[in-house]
Amino acid sequence: MIRASDHAQSYYLASAHAMPERPSLDADLSADVCVIGGGFTGVNTAIELAQRGLSVILLEARRIGWGASGRNGGQLIRGIGHDVSGFAKYVGEEGVRELERAGIDSVTLVGERIRKHGIDCDLRWGFCELANTPAQFAAFKDEQTRLARMGYPHETRLVGPQDIREVVDSTQYAGGLVDMGSGHLHPLNLVLGEARLAESLGVRIFEHTEVLELIHGDSVRVRCAGGSVRAASLVLACNAYLDELEPRLSGKVLPAGSYIIATEPLSAEMVHQLIPQNLALCDQKVGLDYYRLSADRRLLFGGACHYSGRDPADIAAYMRPKMLKVFPQLADTAIAFQWGGKIGITANRFPQVGRLQQYPNVFYAQGYSGHGLNVTHWCARLLAEAIHAGHSHGLDLFSQVPHMTFPGGKALRSPLLALGMLWYRWREWMH
Repeated sequence: MIRASDHAQSYYLASAHAMPERPSLDADLSADVCVIGGGFTGVNTAIELAQRGLSVILLEARRIGWGASGRNGGQLIRGIGHDVSGFAKYVGEEGVRELERAGIDSVTLVGERIRKHGIDCDLRWGFCELANTPAQFAAFKDEQTRLARMGYPHETRLVGPQDIREVVDSTQYAGGLVDMGSGHLHPLNLVLGEARLAESLGVRIFEHTEVLELIHGDSVRVRCAGGSVRAASLVLACNAYLDELEPRLSGKVLPAGSYIIATEPLSAEMVHQLIPQNLALCDQKVGLDYYRLSADRRLLFGGACHYSGRDPADIAAYMRPKMLKVFPQLADTAIAFQWGGKIGITANRFPQVGRLQQYPNVFYAQGYSGHGLNVTHWCARLLAEAIHAGHSHGLDLFSQVPHMTFPGGKALRSPLLALGMLWYRWREWMH
């Protein structure tokens, strides 16, 4: 029998390394910091805090990596949200440059953590942005120029439509921009490895421990069914699964469904034909496609962000036509795994990181809008800096970008955004 607290039946679960079952909280404990959420944000915040000498207790309602951190596309791609240049009116031109640099340095941070601690998560470098239109390909030229001016330390190269089969065997694209400073990996094995690292640093992790109530004050008391945690500071790292635990934050993030299918293992000849350089790939559509090869030669194909709040009854039947549009040569290939989950979308596609104005000892990071693999790690460092030192320039910079609350309350958030996304898709079709 599958429990609600079990991991999604994904390719990642089937190929995961050791997954120790951790105890649930059954006592009243105390720590310098309590972290709620066992995904990339929570686990890496715990690592960063423990490295700074603070005691940390991490509470996870289900299992480590249960949410988006253990289900995502595994694409480690530079960038903080979408285009940050529009935030100059809030952070200034120098602030925009710092945000752009953070989008690069955050990928480096993940790579260094994997290398330094020997985390086995199938990391491969190389990514290609795919243009659906000639205008998008022209924009890639400007992007490459901008990266060069920034002193981007990794190889980039434009791939024109006549050469696109050098990176992907598909007729769907008008060109691409290859970036060897981004890549792909096994996300569940990454977060599991990071959880082991956190425990080696003294972090106490409790699974199957749902938080029932937050009692605020000079210290925060976190009440659970079997016990409680009292801490000087609290970190909310729940993202799309925050629900109503903190209504001041839950209304600012829309949980949107995203889905992935994984094929049966392909022949060496087939994978070399499909993606000759074993890159991660992602297109530019509103309902984007992203895909890559696994270490055991499967195609992992994802996308189709759903804002309705309802998952497809059959994910494979929903996603397979999208895959075949890109790769019709896989018409006779079986789908071995199908899964989905929620990602946190913000109205401006920029992550939310900071502290609650009403309770300054409560910190949070959420709303990565599809860039979670690297940005979670960066935000974790900013949170730890602020909690340990009392101040973080990076946290202050992120906090200067305002975030709207989705209108209409919980019942209307998804339908209203779904209408908005239809408008964007209509614009896309018209162009």
